[in-house]
Amino acid sequence: MRSQILSEGKDPRRKNVGAPSPLSRLRIWAATISAVAFATLLPQAAQACPVCFGGASAGKGMDAAIWFLLSVVGFVQLGVVALFFSFWRRAKELRRKRESFRLLEGGAR
Repeated sequence: MRSQILSEGKDPRRKNVGAPSPLSRLRIWAATISAVAFATLLPQAAQACPVCFGGASAGKGMDAAIWFLLSVVGFVQLGVVALFFSFWRRAKELRRKRESFRLLEGGAR
């Protein structure tokens, strides 16, 4: 019978395996109370960010972010153009090499 209980993963000697200990429950409770007290007692910390709240410096940061993203898109597009330009150059060179060979007429039969 003991081997059957152990094969099922149940050990009668270990009770409440996986249940949180009273100390961890106390820590979770204290963290929750602290967060609620912080948000209630300090309303400035719970307000919106400067972009949503309408801060003066928000526009400059947004402008810089937009220019950065536009430059990233531009560099990617330049890379694609450069890739196709290199394909075109290689195809042109290959075509020139193929045309440089002559077909000899009347060779050995």
